[in-house]
Amino acid sequence: MKINLKNKTPDIRYLDEMRSILYDQKWAAKAPNKKLYYMYRGIKKNNGLRYDITIIPPAMLGKEFVKTKGHYHIGNYGEVYIVLKGKAIYLMQKKEKNSLSDVFAVKARKGDIVVVPPGYGHITINPSEKKELKMANWVSEKCQNDYLSIEKKAGGCYYYTKNGWIKNKNYKNIPKLRFKKPRKTMPKKLDFLCKSN
Repeated sequence: MKINLKNKTPDIRYLDEMRSILYDQKWAAKAPNKKLYYMYRGIKKNNGLRYDITIIPPAMLGKEFVKTKGHYHIGNYGEVYIVLKGKAIYLMQKKEKNSLSDVFAVKARKGDIVVVPPGYGHITINPSEKKELKMANWVSEKCQNDYLSIEKKAGGCYYYTKNGWIKNKNYKNIPKLRFKKPRKTMPKKLDFLCKSN
């Protein structure tokens, strides 16, 4: 699907909105505010679903690779991502009461499909210092995001840095990080995204 973004106005995520969730707090305390990524929401709508595009230019946030702020879906909606350009790592974590019951990551490249299961908070990382990440997603128009749960813990349960994965000490009993492969094809039907579990 070819989409021209030139006449679209994105929502922009700035560093000032992200400082508290970064691994490298020494860097975060002194770095000047700047644009980190661009979200073009509601480019297309179809049967209760919304199609968005997000562009994450390459950047290092101190020792950590640039990432999205991360959120859970209120009502446990799922989501489907498609990598349009570059590479991505999708970090997903499931909370049960006051702890995490599961955490996994999916490494994806152009053409790959990644399904975020209902109940999983998720963060997208651009693991490249040189190449832009461009991705699209399908999500229910009814879906609302909870950013606060991840903010309260100063980020996801793992940070992806130049030295690899580092546990976030603000979480208790972090499950071992496992890896799943992306899908190569879109699910035939996306109506499961309209259901809140």
